[in-house]
Amino acid sequence: MAEFIDLARMPGLLLIVARLAGFFMMTPFFSYRNIPMPVRIGLVMFLAWIMYFTLEIPVFFLNGQFFLLLVKEVTVGLMIGLLAYIILSAIQIAGGFIDFQMGFAIANIVDPQTGAQSPIIGQYLYIFALLFLVATNAHHLLIDGIFYSYEFIGFYDMIPIGDQSFPVFILDSFAHMFMLAFQMSIPVVGSLFLVDIALGMIARTVPQVNVFVVGLPLKIFVAFVMILIFLGFYVMLLRGLFETMFQMMRQLMELMGGA
Repeated sequence: MAEFIDLARMPGLLLIVARLAGFFMMTPFFSYRNIPMPVRIGLVMFLAWIMYFTLEIPVFFLNGQFFLLLVKEVTVGLMIGLLAYIILSAIQIAGGFIDFQMGFAIANIVDPQTGAQSPIIGQYLYIFALLFLVATNAHHLLIDGIFYSYEFIGFYDMIPIGDQSFPVFILDSFAHMFMLAFQMSIPVVGSLFLVDIALGMIARTVPQVNVFVVGLPLKIFVAFVMILIFLGFYVMLLRGLFETMFQMMRQLMELMGGA
């Protein structure tokens, strides 16, 4: 019973809550509006209570250093969750590329999960990605990642902001995101590019055909057929996307921990 009322270790519990709160504010799936705020707060407190009895928490004093560590913990959680969100945003970018070629770029919708505007095809593919994330229990790996982040970033470890590897890592993260978006969108975008070439040849050889009237429904039909064919390969790309996301999260934690 004495372990439950160890007041000397209670500031460490506050630091754990700070890191978890920052992480669940930005990470995919857990930060969406579909999950009520009381549920998220309860999940943070439940996980923090488990980690409180699992980790070796040193004794902290409520001074200026402790509040600096509190800000650091929130920053660590935000950066890890933001990186996962950035990598998963490749799906929305791929959908934006496809919408632009289909002619749906003007018909953006409001994503009820984030409250931001998103492309129609991007939202369609993003729902598949979330279902795949939950079906394969990959969201457990997100929680597992924030738990094992203490192996790389301890309570007293500060973020090496002045390290030159930080901007290089950020650029590599965005490069991976756009590369994944290109891989997801190139089958449909490439097919629509060939349709544009065919329509251009028809416009030059048969001027009587109004390609502006025929072109738009034809491109929409071809895009839907390619998306239907592409869904089988899309699952394979999602697996690579999740592996890249977890790998980049580990690299970020090693970088912040000075490993």
